[in-house]
Amino acid sequence: MRILAACSPGEVRAAAVDDAGLLDYAVWRPGAPDGVGDLHRGRIAALAPAMAGAFVRLEGAADGFLPDSEGGAGATEGQALGVRIVRAPQGGKGPRLTARLSPAEAALVGAGPPALLRRGPGAIERFAMLHPQAPINIDDAAVMAALRPALGARLRLVRAAFDDAIAADVEALAESGVPLAGGGRIDIHPTPALIAIDVDLGATGARGGKARAQFAANRALLPALARQIRLRNLSGAILVDFGGMSAARRPRLAPELRAALGGDPLAPVLLGFTALGLAEILRPRVHPPLHEMLAGPHAAGLAALRAADVAFSTRPQHLPTLRAAPAVEAALRADPVALADWQRRTGRPFPMRADATLPGCAWSLDE
Repeated sequence: MRILAACSPGEVRAAAVDDAGLLDYAVWRPGAPDGVGDLHRGRIAALAPAMAGAFVRLEGAADGFLPDSEGGAGATEGQALGVRIVRAPQGGKGPRLTARLSPAEAALVGAGPPALLRRGPGAIERFAMLHPQAPINIDDAAVMAALRPALGARLRLVRAAFDDAIAADVEALAESGVPLAGGGRIDIHPTPALIAIDVDLGATGARGGKARAQFAANRALLPALARQIRLRNLSGAILVDFGGMSAARRPRLAPELRAALGGDPLAPVLLGFTALGLAEILRPRVHPPLHEMLAGPHAAGLAALRAADVAFSTRPQHLPTLRAAPAVEAALRADPVALADWQRRTGRPFPMRADATLPGCAWSLDE
């Protein structure tokens, strides 16, 4: 087991790798952290008895929701209290909070206005806790120095954290389709309400009968399915439409599907199968799923910076200029880390300009 941290301006792509390849993957953006684990001194902004909780004013973040079951019972409007973010914001809603703090956390709260008291762990630190014996290979000396107080001797500075094979596996996570051995395919379709996963078996053959072949093929892909759910941090309600099998036969997959999901640290639960034969999986949402992290103008801008960083390292005499849609250019300028990180790495300011003729999140690098 190894933990790999591939760094580019404003972003770290972290992976845990075992003998079978990628096991865990996450994107960490120091200029725009998701807030999970952050310790705040907050103030009760409004009680919400119908929701069994209260809204809490936080510094530098949207108001969070504190359930009564997490220490909000008995709170009064205007009361100051210490809270920790336990779930990132989603769907226009603020973060989920808990007021159940450790003694060390409670000692930091004190009195005063809302304030961010301590940042939560980033992706590298989370993976380090999840895999406590794994060495950590990181390809940026400054990021390594920032992590050294927490991770110490486990850190190793390397020229490139990802080899070509790992880089290709990471790039594949941006695609909705996952090809399987034997010509099958898993297609992943996020919607606002749920994650829909469609399984196409490809050619299964008919040895021993068509139904038996379809059952065997679906059973064989369960480890790959569970791995993709974990790698992409798919969360909330997940519905899986297995290939070929009748709705009545699909519940026979349940024991091995539960076993395949069993190694996931978020402990997803197979709730059962619908009347249509769809497997219902509930996986807790803590951090944003990967498809959300890779969407939007900020993600596009950081991808452009990563591409520019590669181009500059290959040909430092040719400094590329970013031409980007206005939303992408604005997102990069709003990031308090990314452009300063570029200048630290290259010794030069990053040339970029907004081009209103480019749509959405489009960008290009011009020499």
